[in-house]
Amino acid sequence: MSTEPETTEDAEPGLPGAENTSAGGTGAGGDETRDGETGGGETGAGRPASEEEAPAGTGQAADPENAPADTRQAASAEGDPAGPRQAAGPENAPAAETGQAASEEGSPASTGQAADAEGGDAGTPQVSEAEAELRAQQAERERIEQRKAEKKAPIESGTKLSGKAADLLAAVRAVESGEKPSATVFEEPRPAPRRSAPEPERRPRPVAPEPVSAPAGPAPEAVEAVRQVLGEGGAPEVLAPQAAAVLGESADEQLRADPWQLLRIAGVRPEQADGFARALLGAECGPDDERRGRAVTGWLLEQAALAGHTVLEMPALLAALAQRGVPEPDSAVQGAIAEGEVLVFQDALEGEAGAPAPAGGEGAEEDEERPVRVLVGLERYAMAEESLADGLARLVNSAPKQDGSAEEWERAAAAAQGSAAELIRAVAGQGLVLHTGGEASLAEPAALLTAARSLGLRGWAATHGPIGRNRFAALLRRSGQAAEAPGQAEEAPADSPVATVSGLLAGLEGPGRDTEGALDLDLLVVLDAPQLDVETAALLTESLPDGARLVLAGDPAVLWSAGPGRVFADLLAARICPQVASRRPDPGPLGELVSGIGIGELNQVEAPGKEVVIVPVRDAGEAVHRTVQLVADSVPRAIGVPAEETQVITPGHGGAVGTRALNAALKERLNPGPGRFGGFDPGDRIVHSPAPGRALPGRVVTADAEGLHLSCEGEPVVVPRERVEQSVRHGWALTAHQAVGSRWPAVVVVLPGDAAQALSRPWVYTAFGRADRHLSVVHGVEQALPRAVAEVPAKPRTTRLPVLLAPQISGT
Repeated sequence: MSTEPETTEDAEPGLPGAENTSAGGTGAGGDETRDGETGGGETGAGRPASEEEAPAGTGQAADPENAPADTRQAASAEGDPAGPRQAAGPENAPAAETGQAASEEGSPASTGQAADAEGGDAGTPQVSEAEAELRAQQAERERIEQRKAEKKAPIESGTKLSGKAADLLAAVRAVESGEKPSATVFEEPRPAPRRSAPEPERRPRPVAPEPVSAPAGPAPEAVEAVRQVLGEGGAPEVLAPQAAAVLGESADEQLRADPWQLLRIAGVRPEQADGFARALLGAECGPDDERRGRAVTGWLLEQAALAGHTVLEMPALLAALAQRGVPEPDSAVQGAIAEGEVLVFQDALEGEAGAPAPAGGEGAEEDEERPVRVLVGLERYAMAEESLADGLARLVNSAPKQDGSAEEWERAAAAAQGSAAELIRAVAGQGLVLHTGGEASLAEPAALLTAARSLGLRGWAATHGPIGRNRFAALLRRSGQAAEAPGQAEEAPADSPVATVSGLLAGLEGPGRDTEGALDLDLLVVLDAPQLDVETAALLTESLPDGARLVLAGDPAVLWSAGPGRVFADLLAARICPQVASRRPDPGPLGELVSGIGIGELNQVEAPGKEVVIVPVRDAGEAVHRTVQLVADSVPRAIGVPAEETQVITPGHGGAVGTRALNAALKERLNPGPGRFGGFDPGDRIVHSPAPGRALPGRVVTADAEGLHLSCEGEPVVVPRERVEQSVRHGWALTAHQAVGSRWPAVVVVLPGDAAQALSRPWVYTAFGRADRHLSVVHGVEQALPRAVAEVPAKPRTTRLPVLLAPQISGT
């Protein structure tokens, strides 16, 4: 027979002790005692036992006083199966159960037991020990049967247990009966729904910009069709992907119908397009073809945009067409206008728009007689310039949002000094403010941004490039804008209110945009403002919310933007808003030298710490040799600036001392290698140009199937293989346009003899002004340098912004 207990009610629900065993298969001696031992008898619960059969030691040890009693009557809490349940809770024991000890003293549990320590009640007849044994066995059988019935019946949670124990026991029974899968038994119950607290009023949260999917390239079949046409015309077939992307899916048909459409592809010149057209058209091709005239007109305006013009005056355009062999320039322009390929404008000449009309003339006649200039431009740049004028007029004519009281702004201005206080006062009441100054003047926009943010404004600054961004972020930290972490003085922290202009517009940096698509800010300070072209400036002004303030800050003496327009210079000349000129001079010999260049004077300065060194050279070969010597040896040894922090600047890319020649020589000395990644090796200094006019200095990390991996001011950049050749160059040597907006501890400016024609005052000012601590000039142009500083100003650019602004600004 089994010696396992019929039930163990103090066992944890769901454990083996709670499972059923065979009915009536457990003897009295099989109950588990508290110390884990079991009795040795096998007398069954339903089997009559005589006095002789009862083991002497079974169930007696609990109470010495009950030793002579029968073994089934005086079972203690240690021997009786009911003992554990009784010990756990005497109040839960059934009152009708018999043959069970109620306490450790052996008091009877019911009157049905044969005897107790005193020998029984006086009014009850005495029974024999055998009869008492039979009654005890019968009571035990009844108790066991009752427990069996209770186990087979459904157990209601909480009947004998309470709380979580009862719930768990019910769950186990549900699994055993198949009513609920076991996987769901111990799942946490769902919390009851809570009553949500009312939301506090908050300003709209910035809306994260949706990711812009990369434009799909042209279909392979379209590229193949263009490649076939190019081959027939004798043009390089490598132009096929670019031509298909520019001209669209029907590019092959367009090229057959009008071969001069090839001029829309960057890098193609009119004489090359003429040869392509002759190969395709044969005898039909001629210089007087109207298709050629329209195409050359558009090409000339594109070239003008590369030179900084947003439009060209009609006489200048007609003269250029004549130089390109167009027999009837006027007809060519009129044809382009009629086809909608270019736009024409008539702007009143400066100084004549407000002149009094001749006496006695009619209004219509006055307009006809008013002197005007006729301008022609591409729609892209003309529309950008008009949009920029509208956005600037909105800022000037509308009052800025009242963030902070007048008294608070005045206290902030009083806490500042000099022109910084003037800047804060101007921004307090105006939507557009211009700020001019050199490198030292950056402390004033920093003071403005600090004051504005202390008043609760959402203020941000934007720079031309990542080097300028990190430098201005470090300046803000030094002025108390943000806590500076040790060793990170030249890195912009994630919470720094400084971004690049391109990152701000793309949504990759800055505060993001609000629900209406505007930048989520109250004040935007744009540094390096002379580098804004009309398209970028138009995007910025369109992105500003109503009531925002815009500050354009920069050095007006540096080179203008690489793209078309001269936004900062036009605004300074228009005088439509407050202008604050910094009175902080750049310090030291370098500051003295650069300040003199800005006013047309190339002064000799005292440089006791070798801040400025002139290295004369006789020819191009010597210039390259001395440049490499300065970067790799002299500057690190004498000045203490390592080669990694020294930048070479030269006028152009080509020539014997251009960036290509200098970079090749510097790579051979500083990071020699086979150039196994498209001419680059890990560790090479590079400059990445993701878009025209943008230059990101960095280093090569590695290359793989994805492309060339770069690190540009700590930011990882991956350039696809097909774009490496056209967008990545070695960067030990840069042009001044590539270097603008950045500064380095040491700079080596190379001026070879053939660079005299490329020099101008803004170029020299920009190149010399990139140095923080040391400037070396490899000088081979003799008197061309002082002549350029004194006599060659910036090349003029033809724009329409001042004329567009005048009628929109109140009081002008």
